[in-house]
Amino acid sequence: MEHIAPVTHPSAEQDVVTEAQMRKSSVAPVEKPEVMERTWGFAARTDHTVTYEEYSYWAKIEREMEIEENKVFQAEHGSPLLESIKNSLTKGGREKNKVVKEARLQTLATLEEKKQPSGVVTDVGHDHSVESALKVTDAEWRNAARALRTASWGQMFFLITTDILGWSGAPFVFASVGYGTGVALYLIFGIFAAWGGWVIWKTFLELDSSRYPMQSFGDPFLRMFGVKARHFINIAQSLQQFLTVAILIFSKALNIEQIAHSSVCFVAMMVVIMAVGMLGGLIRSLKKIGWISNAAVWFNIVNFIICMVAAVHFAPYYPAITRSTLIKTIEPVKVFAGIPPDAYQQQSPGFAATFNAVNTMVYAYAGALLFVAFLSEMRHPLDFWKGMLLAQAFICIVYMFFGVFVYSYYGQYSANNIVNVVTPYGLQTTGNVLRLLSGWIAIIMYFNIGMKTVYLEVFEAIFKFPSIVEKKGKYLWYLLGPCYWILAFIVAGAVPNLNGIVSLVGAVFMMNFTYTFPGMMYMSSIIHKAAELPGEGFNPATRVTVRHDDGLKRWIRGYKKTWVRSTIAFIYVLLGLACCGMGTWAAIEGLKDVFGPGGTVATSFGCPVPV
Repeated sequence: MEHIAPVTHPSAEQDVVTEAQMRKSSVAPVEKPEVMERTWGFAARTDHTVTYEEYSYWAKIEREMEIEENKVFQAEHGSPLLESIKNSLTKGGREKNKVVKEARLQTLATLEEKKQPSGVVTDVGHDHSVESALKVTDAEWRNAARALRTASWGQMFFLITTDILGWSGAPFVFASVGYGTGVALYLIFGIFAAWGGWVIWKTFLELDSSRYPMQSFGDPFLRMFGVKARHFINIAQSLQQFLTVAILIFSKALNIEQIAHSSVCFVAMMVVIMAVGMLGGLIRSLKKIGWISNAAVWFNIVNFIICMVAAVHFAPYYPAITRSTLIKTIEPVKVFAGIPPDAYQQQSPGFAATFNAVNTMVYAYAGALLFVAFLSEMRHPLDFWKGMLLAQAFICIVYMFFGVFVYSYYGQYSANNIVNVVTPYGLQTTGNVLRLLSGWIAIIMYFNIGMKTVYLEVFEAIFKFPSIVEKKGKYLWYLLGPCYWILAFIVAGAVPNLNGIVSLVGAVFMMNFTYTFPGMMYMSSIIHKAAELPGEGFNPATRVTVRHDDGLKRWIRGYKKTWVRSTIAFIYVLLGLACCGMGTWAAIEGLKDVFGPGGTVATSFGCPVPV
């Protein structure tokens, strides 16, 4: 909380008048702004001089206006979920969305030409007709600035459930910890993940507005903790998404290898995946892949069924386990209610096996990293909780059922990527084709968010690259994309064991973004609100925030007023950090065991199939 010199707060009457002006659909031609405005809009998203109170003030107005707009929208369109499916799957619906979006973007471009860089309208003498033509009202700008916010909560459900590795690793979780512990882990971590998603949603509602939009996970940390916290989050987010893309390159190349019956060069298949990803990099908006994401959910469901049918009727493909894990002998399938003995562990013995299962299981709930980006494209973000909770419940129930079912038949041979152990070849090939299709969608989605974070937070913010919405910025986006993919390819080629790197990424990054960081958001938010004293707050007439004190004293006061909730949030954060630490240790131990004496692992650079 930065120190801000207190000033006399204007009267309540002034507040009412200013807020009423913000809500007007138009402003009289002769009206002039009485107070110098800040720069606002997308360019002001990372303005560190804006206070928490100002963010919150405009966010409150934004939410109230969205509620009224949504009433009109629902009266015209009906159910958002049904409308989302209809507009995504029918040609007429897609054409309608395209026309509306293009009209809004044209309006945005027109207003950008009229709007001065400082956000203040130029006074053109006393010619009111000219002034009227040049003036941009709050209402005009808000309508245009929301041009890309067209996604519904139904589309958010499909985007969240377009998972990457979570479902395929579910049987491995139970192979590592047994039935009882596995069910308990999925339920407990699922409940906490849903709470973490709820906290991110509440924070977004508290701080996002058309004046100061939020676009990435680092934005709320800037507004609550400062610039350094934002940089830390953005670097961590970029690394996680980059490593996720590398893992996907590796796993999708493995799918192709199995489809081709190991008759093609593995590293060449990684090049193919990389090339397809580069083409997908031409898509700069998640909305453009929303309708494809709907299909990806059903691809995964069909794959569930294929794997379950194969597990019931056929034995597993043993080489997928014996060539890349600690299990080197083929024995009868065994299942356990509790933690399996060390002889039946694929990755590491003892306590490390449990946390390697946790590292894999957390992938099921790892969509929290993208929640801010998803919310930024929603027409009515107040509805996000519906899609989020529905998606988390869907993931928990379906993945848990799938894991228990397949483990019951494959036992200790339940691999992290379960399609690899499916037989006969025909079913395995069908599963791999579906995994390829859904995986490419996930690759494009994670690259889109990851590259956007790198461009906005590094190249644009630090190296002063042009905005991504400008022509030069668009060309630079297309130029930097291949560089991103080439680096991901190099990392993927250095991965000798999929299980180990998946566990490490899950522990170091996904555990924190799903649990630790949302807990920090919640704790900071309630302390900020509780610390406010009478007479403090943001005044829209003067653009000044009044605080009577600052620093540690303010944090302590806010904590004391909310000590029950703050203590619970603090314990939640500590638990997240503890899981991160133990999970990282387990992942490293697993990699050491696989690489250790007597362990034979395949390399990923080269034509031989690594697993």
